Amino acid sequence: MTHDRVDPPCTFTTDEARWQAVLNRDTTADGAFVYAVRSTGIYCRPTCSARRPRRENTEFYTDGDAAERAGYRACKRCRPQATSLAQRHARAVARACRLIEASEALPSLDDLADAAGLSRFHFHRVFKATTGLTPKAYGAACRAERVREELLSSETVTDAIFDAGFSSSGRFYAASSGILGMTPERYRSGGEGMEIRFALGECALGSILVAASDEGICAISLGDDPDQLLHELQERFSAARLIPGDAGFDEWVARVVGFVEAPRLGLSLPLDIRGTAFQRRVWHALTEIPVGSTASYAEVAERIGAPQAVRAVARACAANTLAIAIPCHRVVRTDGTLSGYRWGVERKRALLEREAGHGEVASPGAAIE
Repeated sequence: MTHDRVDPPCTFTTDEARWQAVLNRDTTADGAFVYAVRSTGIYCRPTCSARRPRRENTEFYTDGDAAERAGYRACKRCRPQATSLAQRHARAVARACRLIEASEALPSLDDLADAAGLSRFHFHRVFKATTGLTPKAYGAACRAERVREELLSSETVTDAIFDAGFSSSGRFYAASSGILGMTPERYRSGGEGMEIRFALGECALGSILVAASDEGICAISLGDDPDQLLHELQERFSAARLIPGDAGFDEWVARVVGFVEAPRLGLSLPLDIRGTAFQRRVWHALTEIPVGSTASYAEVAERIGAPQAVRAVARACAANTLAIAIPCHRVVRTDGTLSGYRWGVERKRALLEREAGHGEVASPGAAIE
């Protein structure tokens, strides 16, 4: 099984896609191309607030230099050769993110705003719009990543907790299940002592593996080679005890396979969902996409209240390890074309085609808080 590269949510590779971006003043298209108007001799950003031109008078260029070589001059309203506001915000947020990542304790909001060159209020709003998280939540995610690394390298769990920046072990243990999905001692040992039940089967999409912890289903994987699916599960839970599922577990597998064959059946099963706060927000939004429908990465970003975090949404989709149950296959580019899928684009296409005739049916995915 190959893991596909995550493509940008929309690369605007066709003139029709570019024209739709101009009509929608799509902020994700800023920097991807410029459009030029034959009747005025001017070229603009896709988000320019000027009145939209006629389609037959419009040409598209990769950048302002290309448009100027063709004889067009830059619009004075949107200044397409200057750095866009979105780009300036992205750079400011990137500076703040690097500061958070390099600091043992979360810098104050005032310090972060100063580093970004923005006012305190404006910085907080721009940061959340760009990343989908508040600075505090981003700092918590960075600290969680550090503690995962420290648990694997420090001599004791206590050392790992304090080296990762937690002010007390009690504060960490209170949040450890959400951060690690298990106790820190068990995580440190690679899941040692955990029991993961699993079963392999076949479905219309090829081989399928379903695995579950005591909390619920923790993996649903699709592929061509069942041995490869099992090998990947072993790598993910390197020190856990993998146990072939019993007859009762086979019923769970049958329900997953049944949902692949007939999406209207639904899939109401307990899930063991492990991810960052932002990933869980994205995955929850995916479960609300009805069977037979799709949403663009930009639409998902809008639904979670982070319209600038389109690429982060794409990365969260790629990080999903619960195929079908969390329906990342229902997310497409803005122009409706298919982008990368962890279990192969052709499987994504097949899933959407299989669901296409089923109408507005509520998605069966479990609620994700």
